[in-house]
Amino acid sequence: MKTILIVDDDVYIGDMLEELLTKENYAVGRAYSGTEALMYLSSRRPDLILLDLMLPGLSGEELLPLIKGIPVIVVSAKAEVSDKVSLLLGGAADYVTKPFDTSELLARITVQLRKNDVPESSDILSYDTICLNAETRAVTVSDTPVRLTQTEYAILKLLMANPSQIITKSVMLDRISEDTPDCTESSLKVHISNLRKKLKAVNGKDYIEAVWGIGFKLNEEL
Repeated sequence: MKTILIVDDDVYIGDMLEELLTKENYAVGRAYSGTEALMYLSSRRPDLILLDLMLPGLSGEELLPLIKGIPVIVVSAKAEVSDKVSLLLGGAADYVTKPFDTSELLARITVQLRKNDVPESSDILSYDTICLNAETRAVTVSDTPVRLTQTEYAILKLLMANPSQIITKSVMLDRISEDTPDCTESSLKVHISNLRKKLKAVNGKDYIEAVWGIGFKLNEEL
């Protein structure tokens, strides 16, 4: 479930947005000031932020440059083109003017989350002591080469490209289908079990975590 942080001191608008997003099956976080938003982000990482500009204490304009790696949609009553241009150049992913149409806002949220789901293209992926070279398809753990099957490699590459996300079984099968069309839901667990054993055999670390009833993710508690 994707989490969206609403940063707005207007309780009425915040409540309306929370109700709307909850109905769309998003988890929702709330912050009523820029300072409170920073405190929230110090311990949690939402998938997207809806940011008002007129906030008590730390304003939205001051908060925006401090947010790294999370798409931010500015939701503000400021309608001047110069304001929009400045904020978009300053790091905002999108800008929605109040009052807004809820269906349009939901569509803009969907677009940003979809963009964020696409991993950045890179020949080298790394996680802890694992290194994966997408060009040569070589995988090492603690500088020790690990031989993987085509399916095991595709699974590991997907997990490493999305290190903080839980990948559901259906999404995993869909994403790796181009490389491994023969992998099925019944054989997926076997492939992942074999992959875990091969990685763990090098240094004893269990890199892949099964999230019961949902899917798999990289273990963050190494």
